Amino acid sequence: MSDTLTTNRDLRSHLEHAPMTGYQWAIVAIAVLLNANDGFDVAAMSFVSLSVENEFGLSGSELGTVISATLIGMAIGAFAIGRLADIIGRRWTVIGSAVVSTVGMFLASSSADVVQLGVWRVLTGLGVGGILASITVITSEFSNRRWRGFAIGVYTAGYGVGAFLGGIAANGLQETYGWRAVFLVGASVSVFIVVALALIVPESVQFLVTRRPASANRSLRAIAKRVGFDPAHASLESIGAAGETERTSSRLGDLFRGRMLLVTVLLWAAFFTVMFGFYFVNSWTPRLMVEAGMTAEQGVIIGMALAIGGAVGSVLYGVVAVRVSPERALVAFLVLTAVSIVVFVLSTALLGLAFVLGVVTGLLVNGCIAGLYSVAPARYGAATRATGVGAALAVGRVGAIFAPIAGGALLDAGWSTFALYASTAALLLAGAVVSVVLSRIPAASDGS
Repeated sequence: MSDTLTTNRDLRSHLEHAPMTGYQWAIVAIAVLLNANDGFDVAAMSFVSLSVENEFGLSGSELGTVISATLIGMAIGAFAIGRLADIIGRRWTVIGSAVVSTVGMFLASSSADVVQLGVWRVLTGLGVGGILASITVITSEFSNRRWRGFAIGVYTAGYGVGAFLGGIAANGLQETYGWRAVFLVGASVSVFIVVALALIVPESVQFLVTRRPASANRSLRAIAKRVGFDPAHASLESIGAAGETERTSSRLGDLFRGRMLLVTVLLWAAFFTVMFGFYFVNSWTPRLMVEAGMTAEQGVIIGMALAIGGAVGSVLYGVVAVRVSPERALVAFLVLTAVSIVVFVLSTALLGLAFVLGVVTGLLVNGCIAGLYSVAPARYGAATRATGVGAALAVGRVGAIFAPIAGGALLDAGWSTFALYASTAALLLAGAVVSVVLSRIPAASDGS
């Protein structure tokens, strides 16, 4: 028996400190695959936007609303289904949400009009939001302290991989089978992912030891065996008793008391601006490249370039943040993203250069998202951390929903492609300023 198993007397401590097993890496792999499928699905709408616009005769504002439908569903799902996860467990929440997302994709492929498409995209977003509310926690919980940052970075990068594959599918399928085939393929792949989830992903240990469902002991022993922990070294029942003392109550009002007021306002501003920039660039780029003079196929290629960069951007941020503070890394990524967006939109006359700059822009803007996820938790103490970060994410989703709608309205109002991208760059620079101010506020202690 290893020293680690002998020293660490409970399962959660073992997960935190012991070397990761093949089973734990399999959980991470499933999470990456799930996030890649989400990336495929969410990005699919932007890749088929021109075809949808032409078939249904949509204005820019109407198209922006359809693109935002998934994001609206995601915001609702993150709140409503996230709460459900605390009641029935994260495993079943993830599986159920994946089923909902799959059904939404299947139904989107059969849409007869734009209203149906919008409804089914909201349904898909509900599933994706529910997935995001739980799978990140499971991935983090089953990764040890040494590899947790890497695991979360790789998991986040899965979104970009899926979006890239969505671009390939859109290019290959639309011309021959039409835009509906893109959603049909995504839904078909999702069926296999649901099966893999059911076979591999366990319940959250934290849920089992705090909620104590009837099957808690049996589930804990099964998990312990699969991660190489011998239950003989500790009473699994005692873990539950200890877990009860870890429960904390938190109210939204706690985020606005004392110095927390400034922290909360700054974080909300940062999340709104960064999420707005991220979803504007990823949602509208294929369509706006056509506006700038490219063909529809070339617009999809540029969208794929963003996805390629996004696949490594979050991992790159993690590497940089190891060497400098997370706050400084975030500010640097925001400034560089703003610059790259402007240079990118000026390069549209040269497809090769635009592709390279699209990769760079996608890399940087995804790094900004990873930076926010890294910086936000440290701003709140243990008692308000979940509430604070959850509220910030909700505000970020408002920016995500608003971005495609605003882009469509401004396009209808006659704004040029350059003006749209330059305004987004300015918003990201504002986010950088907010992040600088935020970095001057000391991180909270767990007791605060």
